[in-house]
Amino acid sequence: MLWFVGTGVNGYRGLSLAALDTLKKCDVVYVERFTSALSDSDLLGLNSILGREVKTVQRGFVEDGREIIEAAKKNEIALVTYGDPLIATTHNELRSRAAGNSVKTAVLHSASGIASIMSETGLHVYKYGRMVTMMSEPQSAVSVYNTIFENLLGGSHTLILTEYNHDEGREPFFLDPASVVRMLLEAERDQKYQVFSSDTFVVVASRVGMVDQKIISGKVGSLARIDFGPGPHSVIVTGSLHFTESEAIEALTESIDKPSDNSENIKRISTQMVERYAPKAKQAVQHMRDVVRQDTNNKGMFEVLDNAEYYIADAERFLRQAKFELAVLSIGYAEGLIDALRFQKGINPWETRS
Repeated sequence: MLWFVGTGVNGYRGLSLAALDTLKKCDVVYVERFTSALSDSDLLGLNSILGREVKTVQRGFVEDGREIIEAAKKNEIALVTYGDPLIATTHNELRSRAAGNSVKTAVLHSASGIASIMSETGLHVYKYGRMVTMMSEPQSAVSVYNTIFENLLGGSHTLILTEYNHDEGREPFFLDPASVVRMLLEAERDQKYQVFSSDTFVVVASRVGMVDQKIISGKVGSLARIDFGPGPHSVIVTGSLHFTESEAIEALTESIDKPSDNSENIKRISTQMVERYAPKAKQAVQHMRDVVRQDTNNKGMFEVLDNAEYYIADAERFLRQAKFELAVLSIGYAEGLIDALRFQKGINPWETRS
């Protein structure tokens, strides 16, 4: 039998009575600390309450899974993890493999760290969009940035979990909020979608469930010089805010700035393109008309320019109808016609572009 047991967010003290009864009956209790933080004091407390020593295991042991599955064929085995045991995909995969090897499994759920972070802030849980993890590798920031962008388009909040590593014999590594902010600001300079700036309102949740829990909210610029202390940390980029969410943030967090809606001015890339290029295309058409107006042999050219204007109007209409792909296609057709005349006649109508 293989048991998956969650401690919840309060360490070993969060174990349910059912979990304690089960762990005391198990032949071997494994504890993993690679998916999230479980302190040395928690391990000592768990050893004390169980009256024996648990075995800590690293990621490779659980991902390989063969030893734990083989042991569970003849013995009562438990795998203990912080939070809820099935939030981590590694544990779900192990459970599936155990079932495939005819090993019975059971789950003793507990409070999820992710759900706790979401709810502690006072934000409505159903308004969160896709969750993402920020790693210390630079390329991770682009993925996180794009996720924030997509969530904000729908007015949703983005929960950013931060990198955590705990190799045996080393101090745990937690990616700090300052690094998250710095990497996202760098991504903004590259992507330029106007998603993240010093005015972006965020909530930083640190050590949720621990005695020194801290939740601070404010604009990125205001939080820049704050020491958030040891991890784990999470960063929430808020989307549209119901008035009860704003009130909760001010009441339940250390609020430095008034909560604000980060999604208010977010626009799709297609919208940004049409809004940017349509006025310039109109200007180019008019410029070309002015240049060739005196030439009576350019009747066909005026017809092409008329069609370019029709495409520009179509692009603006499709944009109002939220037909974003058609809007981009239409403005592309308009620019294509303008450039075709440009190369044919040797006239550069884009010179008036700012």
